[in-house]
Amino acid sequence: MKSRDTLVRLKKFQVDEKRRRVAQIEMMIAEFGRMAGDLDREIAAEEQRTGVKDQNHYAYSTYARAARTRRDNLAHSADELKHQLEEARAALDLANDELSKAQVLESREKGPALVDLARDAMDLSGLRGARA
Repeated sequence: MKSRDTLVRLKKFQVDEKRRRVAQIEMMIAEFGRMAGDLDREIAAEEQRTGVKDQNHYAYSTYARAARTRRDNLAHSADELKHQLEEARAALDLANDELSKAQVLESREKGPALVDLARDAMDLSGLRGARA
C-alpha cells in the first residue's frame, strides 16, 4: 500500500513539473512577443528619425538593421518555443494519464482495505452486543 502512495506522489510531482514547464514556455513566448513589438516600435522610430526606410539603401540606420535582426531572431526563437510547447503539452497529458492510472490503482488497493475495516468494526460491535 505504501508503494502505491509513493507512486501517486511521484506522478503528482511529475505532473506539477510538466505543468510548470508548460507555463514557463508560455511566458517565454509572450515575453519574446513583447520584446519583438518593442523592437518594431524602435525600428519605426529610427526609420522616421533618419528618413530612410529602404533596408538596401546605403544610408539605412545601423541601429535599425541590428534591431531588425534581433527582432527576426526573437520571432524564430518564439517559433521554436511553440514546437517545444506542443511537446511539453503532450508530455503533460501523458503524465496526467499516468497519474490517473496510479490513482485508480491506489483506490482499488484502498477500497478492499476499507471494506475489511468496516467489516471488522461491525464484527466488534456484534461481539459487544453479545457480551451485554
